[in-house]
Amino acid sequence: MNYTHEHLEIQKTLKRFIDAEINPHVDEWEAAEQFPAHELFKKMGDLGLLGLTKPEAYGGSGLDYSYAVAMTETLGYIDCGGIPMAIGVQTDMCTPALARFGSDELKREFLTGAIAGDLVGCIGVSEPGAGSDVAAIKSHARKDGDDYLISGQKMWITNSLQADWMCMLVNTGEGPAHKNKSLVMVPLRENGKLRPGIEVAQKIRKIGMNSSDTGLIYFDDVRVPQRNRIGGEGAGFVYQMQQFQEERLWCAASCLQSLSNCIQWTVEWAQERKLFGATLADQQWVQFKLAEMKTELESLRALTYRACDLYLQGQDVLELASMAKLKAGRLNRLIPDGCLQFWGGMGYTWENKVSRMYRDARLGSIGGGADEVMMSIIAKTMGIAKRPARS
Repeated sequence: MNYTHEHLEIQKTLKRFIDAEINPHVDEWEAAEQFPAHELFKKMGDLGLLGLTKPEAYGGSGLDYSYAVAMTETLGYIDCGGIPMAIGVQTDMCTPALARFGSDELKREFLTGAIAGDLVGCIGVSEPGAGSDVAAIKSHARKDGDDYLISGQKMWITNSLQADWMCMLVNTGEGPAHKNKSLVMVPLRENGKLRPGIEVAQKIRKIGMNSSDTGLIYFDDVRVPQRNRIGGEGAGFVYQMQQFQEERLWCAASCLQSLSNCIQWTVEWAQERKLFGATLADQQWVQFKLAEMKTELESLRALTYRACDLYLQGQDVLELASMAKLKAGRLNRLIPDGCLQFWGGMGYTWENKVSRMYRDARLGSIGGGADEVMMSIIAKTMGIAKRPARS
């Protein structure tokens, strides 16, 4: 995959925006454990950055998926992990199924506002008892006339404390766990206030990704029109699995620049840090470890770009996307940890950028499907693991 002049111009626009509108405020937003999503997303929407791959009829640019990868990679210039993740939820996690399978009415009501930055979205899949095992979710919707009454809980939901709507996976029927679920667009607020039956039960404090708000949300007979369902009833599990492919490619692409930055910061530090009459960079062990880190990172870049190329060709990239997500999670642990070691005591301070990356990047092996889930998927695509039967 090669970036064209058009890709590079979008990256330049986003980089200028990051330098002017995001990085000067990151420390403040990290301390507040939340950033002003509506204000920031509106500015990004005005620049056309929230709908690069979405249909032009709803305010998007109608570009191919390589432009999403180019944007995602550039988000790595942001001096924290929480804000890029929140943006990624808006662009690549809660909107792909809506854009692909939603009715025209649904897209005009929810997608148009998300692309413009007028509405903040979130994706509601994980629950207190169902994280990696998506089929085990308990939230359900029962029919009442032309409406659904939705009850249940959703946990670890990024953007949920500020979101206007949730793309929510719920059980809408009986039968096999892979065929009884639907994706439903659930409005969360009216006139800025939570709708009846919706409660923010807890703001979850995390060890990293501090500027990204994360919530536990309760739903008690929340009334939603059945027309808010995305596509066919019972097709939600399949839609969500397809949506996960873009989410996992996003996870891989999102760490390419940030990990490159981490290595470069450490190179510069090592070249200045004096140790035993020489610089830290003069130590062969340091040279070799940094060289190894960069080599591993470039292998992830090649894997991610190849997966994107095949995705653009319309191929199923379940295996490659899972491999890229697995590799990204591993490097998100290995590289910041290795770099922090070379920073010594300075790396163990809260304000250090490598320290922040060490905290933020640890989520990579958990969120969006844990490493073990990725390995399970890969083993199944290789034909060496059986797919469990679902009742």
